[in-house]
Amino acid sequence: MSTDATDGDDDLKDRVTNFLRRNFPQIQMHGGSAAIQHLDREEGEVTIMLGGACSGCGISPMTIQAIKSRMVKEIPEINKVNAETGMGGDGHGDSGMSPSFPGDTEDGDGSSDEGPQAPF
Repeated sequence: MSTDATDGDDDLKDRVTNFLRRNFPQIQMHGGSAAIQHLDREEGEVTIMLGGACSGCGISPMTIQAIKSRMVKEIPEINKVNAETGMGGDGHGDSGMSPSFPGDTEDGDGSSDEGPQAPF
């Protein structure tokens, strides 16, 4: 009857939330929002939903890339970051599509090309 897994999930969720608050206040300053949609501690995978003004924003791909590259570096338990802008056709933000960027690799070879950087 251990709560270690639950405590670990809560701690990881808190760290991801704090990461978003600390690194991306500009999202809020420009009318956007960022929230955890799904967190899988076992797989080390998190899905972030960008909303508000981020939906349809021309620089949201750069914001997504910045989140992806920085979060895996700052939070060792996170191996993969998915980010969505809620632009799916069903209105629920689950388009099933994931943006790709220069330097993204599926084989995890640790390439240093991080692609475009957000202007902040």
